[in-house]
Amino acid sequence: MRPAERPANPNFSSGPCSKRPGYDVSRLSLETLGRSHRSAPGKQVLGRVCSETADLLGLPDGYRVGVVPASDTGAVEMALWSLLGPRPVDVFAWESFGQGWLVDITKQLKLEQVRTFTASYGELPDLGQADPSHDIVFTWNGTTSGVKVPNGDWIDPDRTGLTICDATSAVFAMDLPWHKLDVVTYSWQKVLGGEGAHGMLILGPRAVERLEIHTPPWPLPKIFRLTKGGKLIEGIFQGATINTPSMLCVADYLDALKWLSEIGGLNAAIERSQRNLAVIEAFVTSRDWIHFLAVDPTQRSNTSVCLTVDLADDKVKAMTALLDREGVAHDIGAYRDAPAGLRIWCGATVEASDLKKLMPWLEWAYRQVSEE
Repeated sequence: MRPAERPANPNFSSGPCSKRPGYDVSRLSLETLGRSHRSAPGKQVLGRVCSETADLLGLPDGYRVGVVPASDTGAVEMALWSLLGPRPVDVFAWESFGQGWLVDITKQLKLEQVRTFTASYGELPDLGQADPSHDIVFTWNGTTSGVKVPNGDWIDPDRTGLTICDATSAVFAMDLPWHKLDVVTYSWQKVLGGEGAHGMLILGPRAVERLEIHTPPWPLPKIFRLTKGGKLIEGIFQGATINTPSMLCVADYLDALKWLSEIGGLNAAIERSQRNLAVIEAFVTSRDWIHFLAVDPTQRSNTSVCLTVDLADDKVKAMTALLDREGVAHDIGAYRDAPAGLRIWCGATVEASDLKKLMPWLEWAYRQVSEE
């Protein structure tokens, strides 16, 4: 039967992600709109972005947080182009974004000493193959595959190479071993439901040391430059951005951080995301026509939950289109390079009550398209 209840918020996109519960754009603090980001108020709020992020994540002493251009992609590219070169590189890729970093490292930077470890959608490569004397590049959570790294046990605490981690759909949703991560990147438009175009770059002391002793052999565009005169540009990590940010987006991100603090901080956000995943797990376990793309349950993402359905590809697309037309689930089709299926965002800004209301609609839509 057609379900009677609809999700109060039908936005389950994996990026830009759903706004936080109770979000109201008219309540943002907009005193910096129309002001220079170099003004005292502008630098003050950008400095808060860095310091409040560090506090909420519980970063170790010596870790720096900076706002950089071009979303998570820009932050990753900045790290790759600025830091790689002195050591061999191990690249672990199991979905589209990790594959993208692999292409950049081998085809654009054209590094010769690169070891590649890949896996199909739904699986992880053998992380145990990481060489602690090499630089390591990987995504923590495969946003387009629904497969995450379950822990950091495979990273050697005595490594001599750097770990460069794209964690855009993991930061604020998963427990990250910061002392084992030298570079972490993410964007506002993922876990906290912020706006796009701005990236976040987190550097540990070992990454800073590399920046100050290593000069890349290739030209660096202005927006990639993190040093001047052989020293880190500390202002980037104190609110002096490389290029002009959107102060409206800054206000939006600070609103998300305030909400996170009010609900109990990082642990509360992680717990909300895990409860959301549990709703889908309970549904999938009791049905034989829908499955997790992640092969190993310990590797299931609790943010970008990817599912396969026992339907032909065109039927899967018809199912997602039907749910969209009904106004119960927007933007939940699988990523274009991934196997056909569903991708439902389960980060902290999504309410478990909305997911519970969505599940009967999945069943209804599946039956509708199956009978066509």
